[in-house]
Amino acid sequence: MAGAMRQPPPHALGPLLALALCALLTAACSARDGEAAPILQPSRTIENKGSDTIVNLALAWAEAYQQVRPQVQISVTGGGSGTGMAALINGTVDIANASRRIKPEERAAAEANGASPVEFVVARDAIAIIVHPDNPVDRLTIDQIAAIYTGEIDNWKLVGGEDRPIVRLSRETNSGTHVYFLEEVLRKGDPQSEALFSPDTLLLPSSEGITAEVRDNPNAIGYDGLGYVTPEVKVVAVAPAGGTDFAYPTVETVNTLQYPIARELYMYTVGEPQGEVLEYLNWIMGDQAQSIVSQLGFVPIGP
Repeated sequence: MAGAMRQPPPHALGPLLALALCALLTAACSARDGEAAPILQPSRTIENKGSDTIVNLALAWAEAYQQVRPQVQISVTGGGSGTGMAALINGTVDIANASRRIKPEERAAAEANGASPVEFVVARDAIAIIVHPDNPVDRLTIDQIAAIYTGEIDNWKLVGGEDRPIVRLSRETNSGTHVYFLEEVLRKGDPQSEALFSPDTLLLPSSEGITAEVRDNPNAIGYDGLGYVTPEVKVVAVAPAGGTDFAYPTVETVNTLQYPIARELYMYTVGEPQGEVLEYLNWIMGDQAQSIVSQLGFVPIGP
């Protein structure tokens, strides 16, 4: 019929409706008190890698920071302090986590790549000596622990226990906890010492692995960061080398220097941090982040 209005074909209704809705939305936004439409800021990802001791703490921090700065993403992975330092040297991370201080050769390698590592102490930790709950031994000196791990003492009866062979457990060599334990316990802080772990020491890839093995093996001895100790294992009191002042690892004994196997935990950046990385590190030093340190069994840093 000549006077009839032509209807658009059915397949054209979708695009027409979309155009109409777009026009309406644009008009509505423009008419709302003259305000401009909000612009979503692009997200920034901070790459954070390294120490397995710190990884759970770093993950908790990252999750909490998302509530503070949702536009900043924090990517956290473990792998050990050595892995974090390698990534720092290669320039593939913004922040490297370490449960030990950077080695001179690592700093030199970073500087050779044009990077100057900057150190931040973000928390403190005690390394607990753990045994099976049925083991009657409940205290050891640093001298005894060193003798156990070097192989000089190989039976529990030599330190007041039953006539059983000692099964030694350690973190693997890429772990900052392994390095710290070697330098401060086996070598007792003596840079001239050449003491080494006994060749039959079992090297495990995680703190959780050490706890699980001690839980299941009545002959085992291991060491773990305080934040990884569970009620399924027994914590041994420790006295300094040559001393008799035994203490258990707690926040108080770490802060008062009574517990002899305690250390600082670190984050390293390539050069002085800027922008979002600096803001994140400042937040880590604040009350909210340090309260998470306590919740996870580590020791907060002071003001």
